[in-house]
Amino acid sequence: MRILVTGGAGYIGSVMTDVLIDGGHHVVVIDNLQRGHRDAVRSEAVFVEADLQDREAVASVLKTERIDAVIHMAGDALVGESMQNPGKYYRTNVIAGLTLLEAMEQSAVRTIVFSSTCAIYGVPDKVPIDENTPTRPVNPYGDSKLTFEHVLGWYHRAHGFRVAALRYFNAAGASERFGERHEPETHLIPILLEVASGRRDAIQLFGTDYDTADGTCLRDYVHVRDIAEAHVLCLAQLDTIGAEVFNLGNGTGYTNRQVIDAVQRVTGRQIAVVPAPRRAGDPARLVASSDRIRQIVGWTPALPRLEPMIESAWRWARVNA
Repeated sequence: MRILVTGGAGYIGSVMTDVLIDGGHHVVVIDNLQRGHRDAVRSEAVFVEADLQDREAVASVLKTERIDAVIHMAGDALVGESMQNPGKYYRTNVIAGLTLLEAMEQSAVRTIVFSSTCAIYGVPDKVPIDENTPTRPVNPYGDSKLTFEHVLGWYHRAHGFRVAALRYFNAAGASERFGERHEPETHLIPILLEVASGRRDAIQLFGTDYDTADGTCLRDYVHVRDIAEAHVLCLAQLDTIGAEVFNLGNGTGYTNRQVIDAVQRVTGRQIAVVPAPRRAGDPARLVASSDRIRQIVGWTPALPRLEPMIESAWRWARVNA
């Protein structure tokens, strides 16, 4: 297939592009490089530096490259920033996404897999969370992603778009070529690896008084390559799926303190921890039920355990620091 990956210079997008190229697909990447890195895009991919809000530029790429399907990964994804600057999140995650859909409609491209998030669920009544759990986002990031899911549903009804929205839980790990690299870094595992490698003095542990086993947030981690493989499986079956939403997680939660302990075991280094107040918009527990995507699409995570995910990220970080 000829596939456009938006945000393909980012963490998950770079691994997504990697997996698609290895699978024999023709890949085109659009990224404005605000958070992505040009060197995270394989040379075999066609790279276009553009903003998704430029509909004519996007439509030109869709037409010129004869695109069959879009994997939409571009967007802003920092909970704390969204609480401080909500307008930015609605512009990037909703308005730019809508501009992409308009360009797709103009170019007769009606197949899309969307990177959504577990943040749409807000503070769930129970875990594990399945796709029927009420969606009650508690931050603009989650709300903007949910809003775009609704837009996709209407494009399916009105224009026959084939749609899969994949609600990621916590992406982790690295492929052989690409790993997690944000500036500034805000994600737990790469920050812990920076501490382990001596590039950071300590980790701030946000919230130690949650109603969990050790007082810290509980999260479900899924390997980044498993996330990419889920997109490939969905693309192959969208003609029969039509329009669906799927959770992507392993069904096992780890507290922040358990993640710290796992990093210490993997790296053999001690991690200095500084307790800090809770961050606004952080739910106590987010753990997935991924039964739907397993049953409908046949997705099974290849690396369901936390320590191998950390090991892959540590190998990548030591080479690419």
